[in-house]
Amino acid sequence: MKHLQRRWGYHLPVLLCLILIAVLIWLPTGYEDALVYQESDIQPARVLSCDNSTIIDTGLVRSGEQRCELEIQSGLFAGQTATGVNMLNGSLEQDKVFEVGDTALVRINYDGEEILSVSMIDHYRVPGELLLAGLFCALLLLFAGQTGLRALLSFVLAILTIWKVLVPCFLRGWNPVWVGLGVVLLITVAVVTMVYGFDRRALAAIAGCALGIAVTCITGILFTTSFKIHGAVMSYSESLLYAGYQYLDLTQIFMASIFIGASGAVMDLAVDITSAVHEVVEKKPEIGWREAVRSGMTVGRAALGTQTTTLLLAYSGGFIALMMVFMAQGTPLSTIFNLKYVASEILHTVVGSFGLCTVAPLTALTSGILLTRGRRADAAPAKPESAEQV
Repeated sequence: MKHLQRRWGYHLPVLLCLILIAVLIWLPTGYEDALVYQESDIQPARVLSCDNSTIIDTGLVRSGEQRCELEIQSGLFAGQTATGVNMLNGSLEQDKVFEVGDTALVRINYDGEEILSVSMIDHYRVPGELLLAGLFCALLLLFAGQTGLRALLSFVLAILTIWKVLVPCFLRGWNPVWVGLGVVLLITVAVVTMVYGFDRRALAAIAGCALGIAVTCITGILFTTSFKIHGAVMSYSESLLYAGYQYLDLTQIFMASIFIGASGAVMDLAVDITSAVHEVVEKKPEIGWREAVRSGMTVGRAALGTQTTTLLLAYSGGFIALMMVFMAQGTPLSTIFNLKYVASEILHTVVGSFGLCTVAPLTALTSGILLTRGRRADAAPAKPESAEQV
């Protein structure tokens, strides 16, 4: 009976995850009919020819416009040809140049059955992205088997939760901190139970994660206010204000982004420590909770040595070019550390690392207490029977 309950507790999270995925796929965001996409059709189109005669080439950058003859591949105007315009603004970061044979993603403005204009958005990359995702899924299933399938379901659930719940709630002006905490907790419960099932290990890891994320959240709020960081430091965030979302509190969204970004590493460390403590308790059932906690702390100290560096590399990897600019211009370190976009990344890295430093002892404590409860009595040897009983 107990074995059946364990199997049911291990497989039930998969069923619940599939149900949540189905619900989230069906759930509308409320922004499907955004005004910017009215009277337009976005489709892939094959580039048949290119006219670069009006492009102004200054060496490093290009400006002007590129005109391309296109064959629309799907949608309302599939099979038709039209002329598309690719505007170049002199920005290597944003501009793109097409060649014959490329597939472009285009926006077709139309009136009835007549094409009014075609603007070229970017290269059409969906087939390559699907191929990359397929390879990732295949490798995950090949090397991890059933565990890989569970990890894949957790990954899909996390993506859908962020896109279908977190982002729409932020756009509606809901409190970003509370929404972020709720979403992170939901994802944590889903991921951890997919690893362990519904048992004490899951409860211990989730409790440690929740406490560590709470510490990260509070620390991030305090230091964001202390550093006087405005949420507009986030890329593209200011565009939201100009697009009619003036009511958004960008600073609170930035605060939420700190603990959301650190939650993955926090969850990883909590699961590592819980698994280690569980293994110790399984091998030595008579162990006390204090000794189990010490074992968890030992594992936590070793893991922290690499986890904090992992966060540093993850956040700094996207700012290599910026650091090169600082060095090339001879910018003093005192100036660098006082720039708000540098200070914001320091917040992300250090506060996230602070969360890791706290989740290690907290998870060691929760797993040590929960995983040893009732085990010593079960492991105690039975008393020998008396001579009279024999």
